[in-house]
Amino acid sequence: MTNHYNKKSEQEKRRSLRKNMTYCERIIWQHLRKKQLGYRFLRQYSVDQFVIDFYCPKLKLAIEIDGGIHEEPDQKGYDLIRQRYLENFGVNFMRIKNEEFLGNPNKCFKRISEAIKDLEK
Repeated sequence: MTNHYNKKSEQEKRRSLRKNMTYCERIIWQHLRKKQLGYRFLRQYSVDQFVIDFYCPKLKLAIEIDGGIHEEPDQKGYDLIRQRYLENFGVNFMRIKNEEFLGNPNKCFKRISEAIKDLEK
């Protein structure tokens, strides 16, 4: 069986992304880490060549934090292809825009909690 998760070849990329997290990623990570929402989340988790911002293996929940670059047409297309590829592994996606988070972080945390409850069913 081929290992698709956290491949050694992607280790440096994951490490670099963890060291250079955005402001929004840092704040969200403070609320996801140490099972604060009842589940273990990992940051910068990879499936094949794609790195997910935050991932809960038990729920197969991916949380992506999207900055302004994700509004560019080329990036939108890439994100869609990437998301569909990862969904083939049973990964459920949740996207949060930086502006959305900065405008109302409590609403974003509520959305995350609701997504967790939906996946628990």
